Amino acid sequence: MSAHATSHLVAQPAATLAQRIAAACLATVLGAGLVYFAGFSHLPAVHNAAHDTRHSAAFPCH
Repeated sequence: MSAHATSHLVAQPAATLAQRIAAACLATVLGAGLVYFAGFSHLPAVHNAAHDTRHSAAFPCH
């Protein structure tokens, strides 16, 4: 193989530590927002969709 043909086989560098921390923070904020929304929502559709999960996570809903 020529050098040109093998240049496409080089592995891409892994995500930097700052990128991984940013992704973890974003996932945490998004997850907490979803739990808060589902846990304390008074919308009937959200309440019914998440009813059992709310009780298993100790969120009062009645």
